[in-house]
Amino acid sequence: MINVIIAGAAGRMGQRVALMVEKHPRLTFVAAFEAESNPAVGKDAGMLSSGEANGVIIGAGLESVIDSGDVIIDFTFHKATMEFARIAARHNRAMVIGTTGLSPENLTELAALAENFPCVQAPNMSVCVNVLFKLVKKTAAILGDDYDIEILEAHHNKKKDAPSGTALKLAEMAAEGVGRELKDVAVFERNGIIGERSPGEIGIQTIRAADIVGEHTVYFAGQGERIELVHRAHSRDHFAKGAAAAAAWVVGREHGVYSMFDVLGLDDL
Repeated sequence: MINVIIAGAAGRMGQRVALMVEKHPRLTFVAAFEAESNPAVGKDAGMLSSGEANGVIIGAGLESVIDSGDVIIDFTFHKATMEFARIAARHNRAMVIGTTGLSPENLTELAALAENFPCVQAPNMSVCVNVLFKLVKKTAAILGDDYDIEILEAHHNKKKDAPSGTALKLAEMAAEGVGRELKDVAVFERNGIIGERSPGEIGIQTIRAADIVGEHTVYFAGQGERIELVHRAHSRDHFAKGAAAAAAWVVGREHGVYSMFDVLGLDDL
């Protein structure tokens, strides 16, 4: 069995990850942690996630629990994630990172740190979303420059980063499909007298409202017709289930950064 440590175990995603880890036949939930100031420290993680005690007491910080696990699953905040990765590198512990908002500099540092441990890092752990990434790239390549590409994403009002990491990845895949560099064509805001839409741009727009778990729509709009590729998340469980699958997959791999395409065998599609 593979021993799992869950970061941010008292949070919304941490609790769902705990449930999916406990259901996985190859994983054992052995440890959890929160920031030292979090009131959940010292509480039973099972009581928070399912209402039933499981004996996993939430520790104060990763260093307090890291010796008990084989892999850390992290859906917290980018600054915290990078500190966890530095600790994982020192202890040679595998990681699964679903945290969004990592900057290019963060990803460069993560790649260097992962010379000391295997890591799955992805903006979205959902099986369906990762299939959508591939569909978007293929659709963009087929339709080419005659179709405008726009992405709309919606999430709950507690989400800290915008646009979502998933929306950025969708835009990146679309740009690859039509042979563009996203940094040269991405448009994140439209306001005022902006003039005509340039033919090559890829628009990425954001909604934040109430308890929306996550919705992403990619529009390919041509004259007189359009295709819409849509993913709607009804709960956080599919993200957590994907993270559990990634944890079972990554332990024992060669050091380095992997994606969910690697986990799901989608890299050649």
